[in-house]
Amino acid sequence: MEPTTAPTKPQFSPAAQAEIKRLLTHYPEDRSKSALLPILHIAQAEFGGWVSPEVQNLVAETLNIKPIEVYEVSSFYTQYNLKPVGKHVLEICRTGPCMLRGSDELTEHLERITGAKVGGTSPDGTFTLKEVECLAACGFAPIVQVREKYYEQLDTPEAVDAMLNELKSLVHRPILPWEETGLPNSLKNY
Repeated sequence: MEPTTAPTKPQFSPAAQAEIKRLLTHYPEDRSKSALLPILHIAQAEFGGWVSPEVQNLVAETLNIKPIEVYEVSSFYTQYNLKPVGKHVLEICRTGPCMLRGSDELTEHLERITGAKVGGTSPDGTFTLKEVECLAACGFAPIVQVREKYYEQLDTPEAVDAMLNELKSLVHRPILPWEETGLPNSLKNY
């Protein structure tokens, strides 16, 4: 009989814990829930680009709130990923101005090139495609957001190919502000 071990409970790295502690100083003690959005961002970055139910429970515990309060928020906002994602999450604006400038064609082109369908990840784990609401860059439509960067005027196959080539060349995601000593182990080469 093989020994079984319980899965380890996720824990924030010391650097992330320090950043959370710093963030909480911006809110009254009895209003720590106000820090939920930025702490979910930290959690998502710490744990591979998505927030599993276990990670959401950790966030609830950290803020001393009920897990359902975290689930309600994480499932409402599209910037939180509730299932594993690829190395790069391409958020494609699907609202009117982008649609008028070709976001449907952009989406079809991205699906064809990456092998991922909207809501899914490419077979090689490099790209996840997500449709999102307005990215507030209508004058530069169609647009895709990848992390903090906007890729604008993606109305030609050449522009899309240039974006994908740039992303493929990245070794890992940028180091986050609280990661003074480099990437947490869970994000090496992420």
